[in-house]
Amino acid sequence: MGTISDDIAVIQRISAVPTILDVVCRTTGMGFAAIARVTEERWIACSVLDNIHFGLRPGDELKAETTICHEIRKTGKPVAVDQVATDAVYAKHPVPRQYGFQSYVSVPIVLPNGEMFGTLCAIDANPAHVNTPEVLGMFILFAELIAFHIDAEERLAQSASLLLSERDLAKLREQFIGVLGHDLRTPLGALAMGAQSLEEGGTLGAEDAGIVAMMLRSVARMSELIEDSLDLTRGQLGGGVTLETQSELSVEPVLRQALAEMRVVWPGRAIEGRFDLQERIEYDRRRMAQLFTNLLSNAMIYGHADEPVRVVAQSRDGKFELSIANAADPIPPERLQRLFEPFQRGDTDIYRQGLGLGLYIASEIAKSHGGQLTATSDEKETRFTFSMPSIGSTSRASEPKSPRLQK
Repeated sequence: MGTISDDIAVIQRISAVPTILDVVCRTTGMGFAAIARVTEERWIACSVLDNIHFGLRPGDELKAETTICHEIRKTGKPVAVDQVATDAVYAKHPVPRQYGFQSYVSVPIVLPNGEMFGTLCAIDANPAHVNTPEVLGMFILFAELIAFHIDAEERLAQSASLLLSERDLAKLREQFIGVLGHDLRTPLGALAMGAQSLEEGGTLGAEDAGIVAMMLRSVARMSELIEDSLDLTRGQLGGGVTLETQSELSVEPVLRQALAEMRVVWPGRAIEGRFDLQERIEYDRRRMAQLFTNLLSNAMIYGHADEPVRVVAQSRDGKFELSIANAADPIPPERLQRLFEPFQRGDTDIYRQGLGLGLYIASEIAKSHGGQLTATSDEKETRFTFSMPSIGSTSRASEPKSPRLQK
């Protein structure tokens, strides 16, 4: 709950409260009814119906210890007194004597989380027949209704606050994309151009040429990290990985080129490839190469160096499937379940400088193509499989088609 003023405002916003207080007074014949916020030290009137000029208005306060509601707060039990003068418990109680009432009813208003908000109470200077199951049942029902409304108001306020927080977060993410997309890539591009000019100038000594080559590799690596971070941010904003253009040309040349590049990066490692592509697919060439490269890199890094990585790509019967398998230590089941979450990395030191986004981005690319990426792992092998629909014979895609933006 909020401040006392907030609590009073909540009760004032409940449209049913005036009717509840009116029904309480009419049913019991008592002249004063109120909803009070009761804390350890304070009794504050939140809403009042005063037909006997008792003198309390919303916002008025009593010392908690001078009220029976203070005792109800401790016991959590309702109190109903028909006539104070003849009551065994309250005949000599100081509170009725202080305020001059003879009949009294009060029940706790308990919120769904178990916290006591206050009480629904009624008093009168004359005796009243209120200590009955019917009257107490009515008060308890009204108290539960008030508690329900208070809880609903608080949940609504929390939802509004959360919505504002989400909007602020979305704005920060958009700003982050802007920083990565422009403010970082622009100077990085200038650095790359400068290093390339030095490399192509032909005036560098062997040592300087090695430094420039290292700079270019670092720039390329930084560019990859920026692109990965952009893909992560777009994915978490709900937009997924963007497909720029889609082609229906055979995907085999794209896969073979990525395979050839990987063999250059990993000389001496065996990579076996088998292709049986009888049907075409609609795909983004750059993203498909990125997905395949990410999976291949993962297989090379975590696979046993003395065992080949096996690549199989096939399309038939309306389904395209690309699998990459390697011999490796089995992935524990609990980690296998989180494998496609961002920032998941293995224990191999060679890849600790990465962000752990490769498999996450590959999975997002698969989703953007209307497919899925799955993984299995046992003592024999670890296998990643990307599957998506295929749409017909490869012979129908012999002529290039105009690029189309994905809708």
